[in-house]
Amino acid sequence: MPAAAARGRVFVTKAQLGQALASGTVDQPIKSLLFVDQPLTYGEYKWNDTAIPNGLTWVRIDLGTQLISVFRAGHEIGTAVIVYGGDNKQTPVGKLHILAKARDHRSSLYDASMPYTLRLTNDGVSIHGSNVRWGAATHGCIGVPIDFARHLFDATKVGDEVMILPANRPSSRSS
Repeated sequence: MPAAAARGRVFVTKAQLGQALASGTVDQPIKSLLFVDQPLTYGEYKWNDTAIPNGLTWVRIDLGTQLISVFRAGHEIGTAVIVYGGDNKQTPVGKLHILAKARDHRSSLYDASMPYTLRLTNDGVSIHGSNVRWGAATHGCIGVPIDFARHLFDATKVGDEVMILPANRPSSRSS
């Protein structure tokens, strides 16, 4: 096992970063990723912000892989499996920003608890704590494990960027 992986982190080379930026996989510079030795399953997450400096925090959500990644100062500090909007209420994609935060929010429309809410749109689409399990969907929100949601809530502020990538992205390779 590489030394970096033993410390829980994999550092990104300039060449790897260049490829990721060129392909649209990321739109911000990344210095390191959390070392995850096996695929995460529903309800699982990793969080490690030990020794990561203060800096810009941003969130990347990939609907295709059902993963959220949280970055600070270019280092991934958290990742989790998500649930997202079903066919009847799809999750918006693109570059959004955290508009508001509410630790103990309850949806008035769906009469549902939404702990650690980070509101992304004016019509209520948010990232929030949820029972993340196979077959679950939301009404357009991004559901994350509740303990992960608490970490995410504490790590972010109003105005932080959230990039949501669509489930069916076109390939960046040319034929």
